[in-house]
This record gives sequence, structure tokens and C-alpha cells, in this order.
Amino acid sequence: MGIFSRKSNNTAPANPQMAELGREYAIAKRHGDRKAMGRIAEEFQSRARTDADRASFQQGRESYDSIPPAYSKRRNRRR
Repeated sequence: MGIFSRKSNNTAPANPQMAELGREYAIAKRHGDRKAMGRIAEEFQSRARTDADRASFQQGRESYDSIPPAYSKRRNRRR
């Protein structure tokens, strides 16, 4: 066990394209890019057909959200 070891979920997403879309959504959300979030949400609504697609999207979001931020959002702010 190392410093960066995490519980690994060895299940591959059913739809890798949806997982990647979920990952992009999580990135946009972390960076506060509402325009990209809206675009990705519309694309998800048009492409998601089954529950497996929705689960793949969620799995992609969770895979990015499990990575801690590289810096604090409070950095370089005056008090």
C-alpha cells in the first residue's frame, strides 16, 4: 500500500464513450465552466439510451471526482 493507493474498482464501463463524457463533465464542474457543463449535459441527454449508458456516465464522473484537487480554491485570496 502506497501513499496514492485507492480502492480500485476493476469493472470497466459498459460504454467507454459515455464514461469519457462523464469525466469531461466532472472536469468542467470542478473548473466552474457552466457553458461546457450545459453542452455536455445536452449531449448526454441526446445520446443516453439505456441505464448502462447512465451508469457509465456516472462512473466516469466518479472516477474524476475521486482524484483530489491539486490546489485549494482559497489560494491567493485576500481576507
